Amino acid sequence: MTPVSPKLSFLEKAGYSGGDAAANFVFMSMVLFQTNFYTDVFGLSAGAAAAVLLWPRLWDAAFDPIMGILADRTTSRWGKFRPWVLWTSLPWAIVMVLAYTTPTGWSTGMMIAYAGITNTVLMTLYSMNNMPYSALSAVMTSDLNERTKLNSFRFVGANIAQLIVGGCTLPLVAKFAQGHDRQHGWQMTMTIWAVLCLVLFLVTFFTTKERIQPVSEAKSTPKEDFRNLLKNGPWYALLAFTIFNFALLTYRGSAHYNLYQRFADKGAMFDFLTKLGLTTPDPTISKNIFDVLGYIAHGTHDNLPSNVADVFNSIVNMVGIGTTILFIILTTSFVRRFGKKAVIFWGFFFGGLNACAYYLLTPTSTTGMVVLAAIGSITYAPTIAAAWSMYADAADYSEWQTGHRFTGMVFATIGFALKSGLALGSAVFLWAMSGFWNYDTSMPNDPNAIVGYHFSSSIGVGLLFFGAAIAIALCPLNKKKTLQIAAELEERRQKAIAARQAAHA
Repeated sequence: MTPVSPKLSFLEKAGYSGGDAAANFVFMSMVLFQTNFYTDVFGLSAGAAAAVLLWPRLWDAAFDPIMGILADRTTSRWGKFRPWVLWTSLPWAIVMVLAYTTPTGWSTGMMIAYAGITNTVLMTLYSMNNMPYSALSAVMTSDLNERTKLNSFRFVGANIAQLIVGGCTLPLVAKFAQGHDRQHGWQMTMTIWAVLCLVLFLVTFFTTKERIQPVSEAKSTPKEDFRNLLKNGPWYALLAFTIFNFALLTYRGSAHYNLYQRFADKGAMFDFLTKLGLTTPDPTISKNIFDVLGYIAHGTHDNLPSNVADVFNSIVNMVGIGTTILFIILTTSFVRRFGKKAVIFWGFFFGGLNACAYYLLTPTSTTGMVVLAAIGSITYAPTIAAAWSMYADAADYSEWQTGHRFTGMVFATIGFALKSGLALGSAVFLWAMSGFWNYDTSMPNDPNAIVGYHFSSSIGVGLLFFGAAIAIALCPLNKKKTLQIAAELEERRQKAIAARQAAHA
């Protein structure tokens, strides 16, 4: 009898993690930098940038359920979900570069259209790749602990990519911009990331395997799948949680970029970097790999280098993401002891308190900025894999409740919430800055705007953390319930396998 809950090999878990590592070269660029790329580099107004960020992601969110239907009904020798990782890998890499390329000599209308089209195509490819990729974890094994381990591997891979993106993007952009401009710097940097994405997607495709088949062989229509999904109580809570969670990411990314680039004192940042040995007064001096990566600020306190905020911002990102990588390994033990729901709730609750503490910072509080980034990552890290594992539990709940498994539909609608959250986070930041603090992209250092950056990066972020905590508190899938569902489904699957074998005997 072939087990449906095997222990996955290290190679398969590591290979699976490559897919989310690749996705995060786009995802983290979008979360941390895309809003300011469109306003500061591409040259769009706040209103145009909000539209370019909002509408493609809302279209993409609407496309996710369609993608779920396609994935659930895909039949190939590689399974339902794996082939999509392969099919989308090359188009993804090409469009990723185009989305961060700035045309020259175009009218404002043509620039807005180009940004909207390339961002829409990139987000569509993201759905076509990442929705099936996410659903893949639910059909690789039915063992709850193995799923949590698999998702822990996934998010270690994701956070390594986030570490690279958050830590190296801005310094590389600044370095490639030397002798050119930041538009050239962005295009070259994203070309490097695109090549890495292509390689990682291929690794995921060739190292993973789909194993789980639904107990029921009966076919269902998309309408029936969606009607059954509406009976799934946990799904509603997870949908709301996902919107808050991913709105938080893009809102915080935009707010914190401006916190470091506009609110923080550049002299204080230079002094902080000097203590780390990342400054030199001589522009001809090279400090090997750090200078190659753009991590050396060439200048003095009285003649501040242009990349000082880029390097400091990247250091903060690396501290936060590096801390996440260290603490994400605790997810499995925390979940085993307390359950996923409790881990997520308390992580977001304390994350909200930590975010509000940013309001106490002054422009010269560079050490405080780094410390709060590390503390925030400690509270957030265990929630990442736990949340994605809960989405698979919601798919189990539907099968347990209705007898039909529609994993793709569950993950597609979660994808809808994810993309909606991402869109709302970026747009709300720009709308709030424009509405409350008179933000004008041509005057990013206006005193009113700087007050807005400070408030948004602290209290605004904290409110989104608390919203997510409330949403997850309403989810009925506690530790006891998920164990019950998993045991009953495993019993049904084993009986179904035995019945099939008896029928063919």
